[in-house]
Amino acid sequence: MSRSAKIAGVALAGGILMATVIAIAVDERKPSAPLPSPAELAPRDPLRDELARCRTLTVPDSGCNAAWEEHRRQFLGRGDDRP
Repeated sequence: MSRSAKIAGVALAGGILMATVIAIAVDERKPSAPLPSPAELAPRDPLRDELARCRTLTVPDSGCNAAWEEHRRQFLGRGDDRP
């Protein structure tokens, strides 16, 4: 094989490699849908919804007091047999 043919072959291989790299870098496919957040995957928690509602209130509410007490009970791990 002549020297010119070898140079042409290397140039052709380099061109194909460069075209492949450019094609991969300029991929115009649309991105997949974003992953859902953990809040969207978690089951609905009525206590959490009630606490979120209570955070917006500026006046005392008996339902909120009960919700906060239940939240404290769950957080602290207290049972119904409180001293």
